[in-house]
Amino acid sequence: MNIYTLEVFILSGPMDRKFVKKNPVVSRTLEIRGDQTLEELHEIIFKAFDRFEEHLYEFQVGGNGPNDPKARRYGSSASDEVTEMSGDVTETVMDALKLKKDESFGYWFDFGDDWWHQITVSAIEKETPKGEYPKITDRVGQSPPQYMEADL
Repeated sequence: MNIYTLEVFILSGPMDRKFVKKNPVVSRTLEIRGDQTLEELHEIIFKAFDRFEEHLYEFQVGGNGPNDPKARRYGSSASDEVTEMSGDVTETVMDALKLKKDESFGYWFDFGDDWWHQITVSAIEKETPKGEYPKITDRVGQSPPQYMEADL
């Protein structure tokens, strides 16, 4: 079974200048098994960035940059109403994406506030070390407040 090490970077979202100046890079390193779903990847990203309120989201795989219309899109059945999906996050496992080392893909959280993330595959291991997955292995920068007014 594969273990994917993923670097998740926040590219943009509702962050004020003061936060961005103090946190020029906001990223999380995660590990997830190949038999785990994109929904489980969403859940660990949600936890890694200290979010508290769920919203629609989608993953964009195989494109060039955020919101590439050529990318394969994976979302929940609710996000299917917004755009045509290649698959459902509850059923699509990581191994099914056929990711390669150094490949990047997008993650869009909250279709109103538009939190854009880039996820880069930094390693793919063939053995499964013991322990619980998915998991957060590193944090760079503070988590931005999910809502700007939460910072007031």
